[in-house]
Amino acid sequence: MLNNVVIIPTGDELNEGIVLDTDSPMIMQEIIRLDGRCNILRSQPVYDKEDKIIECIKSYAAGKADLIIIIGGSGGGHRYEKTLGKDYTHSALDLILKEKYSSVVYGKNGHMWSKLTCGKLGETLVINVPGPYDEACAVIKAFCRAYKADKDDLEGMNRSMMKALIGQYGNQEPDRIIQED
Repeated sequence: MLNNVVIIPTGDELNEGIVLDTDSPMIMQEIIRLDGRCNILRSQPVYDKEDKIIECIKSYAAGKADLIIIIGGSGGGHRYEKTLGKDYTHSALDLILKEKYSSVVYGKNGHMWSKLTCGKLGETLVINVPGPYDEACAVIKAFCRAYKADKDDLEGMNRSMMKALIGQYGNQEPDRIIQED
């Protein structure tokens, strides 16, 4: 049973009003379908800075959130090309989650498309979803199905989420997929 769920959108573009957050309402809807009795809080968007993302996650985990969902920052684009957006969600999660499963998918050009993580910070389950709406929708639906099947199977949730994400790439075949634990 989920009592308290927190949704944390990330991105300078959200804070600056350049992009409208359409992911949070969709994710709220999927979480309500999963457990209509839970309380859902949408956090103020967090800037794309590791320390800000970590601070926000730790704050909500200390506040007894059962589930934290971070939106965006899964691509790591700035590590490949300086003109691409700064994506720090996955590196922030790597720094604070000791118990976790992650999957990384790379395109033919060697560019990381996305890194998805399911992990625990104390008793709080922490996951991330990509920022693009269609990918976020597919990933959160896959998470909900996997969570309902076995809420303690971090690896199974992560694999389901990655499979759903790859399904969104259509005819583009990933170069490689790496599972980490």
